[in-house]
Amino acid sequence: MAADSPLTWTDDGQPRSALFGDVYFSAEDGLAESRAVFLEGCGLPEAWADRRRFVVAELGFGTGLNIAALLQLWQSTRPSGAHLHIASIEAHPITSDEAARALSRWPELAPIASLLTARWPGRARGRHRVDLPELSATLDVAIMEVADALVGWSGQADAWFLDGFSPATNPGMWSDEVLAMVAARSAPGARAATFTVAGQVRRGLAAAGFTVEKRPGFGRKRERLEARLAGAAVDPPGRRVAIIGGGIAGASAARAVRGLGGEAIVIEAQAPGAGGSGNPAALVTPRLDAGLGEAARLFAQAYARATQLYEDAPAAILSRGVVQLAAGERDAERFAKIAGSDVFEEGELAILAPAVTSDRLGEAAPSALDQTRALVIRPEPILAAWNGQILNAAVDRLEAAEHGWRLLDAADAVIADADAVIVAGALASRDLLAGLPLQPVRGQASWTTDGASAPAAAWGGYVLPAPQGLLFGATHDRDDESADLRPGDHQRNLATLATALPNLAAKIDPETLEGRASIRAVTPDRLPLAGSVGAPGLYALTGFGSRGFSLAPLLAEHVAALALSAPSPISRAAADLVTPDRFARRAARRSGS
Repeated sequence: MAADSPLTWTDDGQPRSALFGDVYFSAEDGLAESRAVFLEGCGLPEAWADRRRFVVAELGFGTGLNIAALLQLWQSTRPSGAHLHIASIEAHPITSDEAARALSRWPELAPIASLLTARWPGRARGRHRVDLPELSATLDVAIMEVADALVGWSGQADAWFLDGFSPATNPGMWSDEVLAMVAARSAPGARAATFTVAGQVRRGLAAAGFTVEKRPGFGRKRERLEARLAGAAVDPPGRRVAIIGGGIAGASAARAVRGLGGEAIVIEAQAPGAGGSGNPAALVTPRLDAGLGEAARLFAQAYARATQLYEDAPAAILSRGVVQLAAGERDAERFAKIAGSDVFEEGELAILAPAVTSDRLGEAAPSALDQTRALVIRPEPILAAWNGQILNAAVDRLEAAEHGWRLLDAADAVIADADAVIVAGALASRDLLAGLPLQPVRGQASWTTDGASAPAAAWGGYVLPAPQGLLFGATHDRDDESADLRPGDHQRNLATLATALPNLAAKIDPETLEGRASIRAVTPDRLPLAGSVGAPGLYALTGFGSRGFSLAPLLAEHVAALALSAPSPISRAAADLVTPDRFARRAARRSGS
């Protein structure tokens, strides 16, 4: 048992909550209990017959037993082409090893349990996504208190597993406030099931609008509850999504759309990576925000999701670990605050003393933040894998059609018809979506081809391993839209490198440098644009600046969820931070309109 584990083990090997003094599941047969109380109690599998998408939400992830039972049932009964979306909440997470031990009691669950525990969510406070493409399922787990998780969740559940510890020991899980949010986040005709028949739960569900019935209980429990909302389920329509742009934003959107069961059509005017995603190496690091507010949580979640996805493509990884050098005493304090927060996994960030940093980099260096999970990746294989087949065309304009959108070229020829469109063309997005507050920033990167090597480091500039040497830079010139290669910018990049690592910079011959320039797109508040642009079925995914490889994978999943009427992986508050209409809203508030 981990020192901070929320569970203990009884003499007969049963997991028990050390915090609430309650069992995780029935000692008689936890799997049979899950099937009787939650699966049958929510009318499964009949409820998802003929459905294209089905959403199950759970209060109390625990050992994952309910979800394993659900996935096993889904595997054997799911409608052809359907996708299962699961959202669960757990304030006191256990480890994957503990879950594996608890689930090992049921050999019949072994294939599902092994899959689930191999991809077990992290323990950092926040929202974690688990991909289960083998089962056509997606699992989102919120590691936080139940009320916080529900406030931030944007989904509409078809079924609820209410499986917190008993109301007597954990009353906060069963409050009227929580049950009202359960109802508010339910689809028409949604069903809820629970093992408890406590009066406060019956009354809370009824007050929230559910029709509540007592049913025969499992094992020694005489009764359990089933509840239902009025109305009939309405399946979201099938979605053919056109994605404009084949860089990391567009490629991430294509992966996300297909992952949710949609059809993605990627349209690229030039070639994947022709813009800012085309360098031979890219840095994947967290954006460090010592404020530790909603933006910091979003940055941490995006970084965790990006590294998780890139780790699934090991051939694209050039190196692991990046040293963020402190520029002064304030940086050292900031690093310590961030490293000590709970928005990153334990051990993911560590403070390095100057002597340790110097030893790692091979020359005198200050204290630093060791970002142990950060990556240097090759963009090309990621873009190829995520984009899939590309339609080579230049979209000149978008035209609303009867059931979606028509994409036209400069000669008014139809390139594609789609139910929804995600515009992910960096700065070029302004040409299709008027009013996007995007500013061009030219960046030229430099690289060697002499086989030189050094650990990845960042300080305002950066240096990182590239396929044939080192890549470093980059310039940052606002309102410059020229992508020509400039020898003077190689000198600027060398000067930036020399400010942090002069010995390394002195070894580089400027006459042998290669490089490329690209135009980044940034917004006034330096946050991306990810969301609806006002017209039904039209979305923007742009404004990432130099952080597309760190931020785009998660925010693409958010935009794909909007396009496909699926639950978003980010909170409502985070979605408000990146919504494209935030600037208009702020202007309206300032004017009092």
